[in-house]
Amino acid sequence: MSEAANETGTEQMTIIAFSGDLDKLWPTTILASTAAANGMDVTIFFTFWGLMPLVREDVRHTGNDAMTKMLSYMNPPGFKRANLSKLKFGGMGSWMMRKVAAKNNLLPPEELFEMAQEMGVEMWPCQMTMDLLGIEHSDMVPGLGEPAGAATALARMSKSEISLFI
Repeated sequence: MSEAANETGTEQMTIIAFSGDLDKLWPTTILASTAAANGMDVTIFFTFWGLMPLVREDVRHTGNDAMTKMLSYMNPPGFKRANLSKLKFGGMGSWMMRKVAAKNNLLPPEELFEMAQEMGVEMWPCQMTMDLLGIEHSDMVPGLGEPAGAATALARMSKSEISLFI
């Protein structure tokens, strides 16, 4: 058992979520919720494009200047607007993937995210990314942890039995 497990009595898993692509949101939320269901102490650090799904669905765009606003138009916020990393076909790929997932009883990542939150998974938005892209804490979904930086994420990873970069 590691030092982290000895201190808390619970194994730790840390996920660095750097992508907001639909096909990466699924593994992030599946692994986080599964680990939490198995009693692990789980934290997800959302950074760069991985932060965009945490922006509320009713926020059309983020940004504090023309360039950051344009970036948010190109990479729209919210789980439901997430595109696939490949096979996009003008949005049809994401629609098809969601249909296939539903047919196979796989919950969508936004529901897995909420489930993970309910199970106590810590969700840390990256402060540097928020500053870089002009994202305000008020633009984000409720229930997130305080914004954190890379040093905090690295400190958490150094104590985790499992660290993933998705």
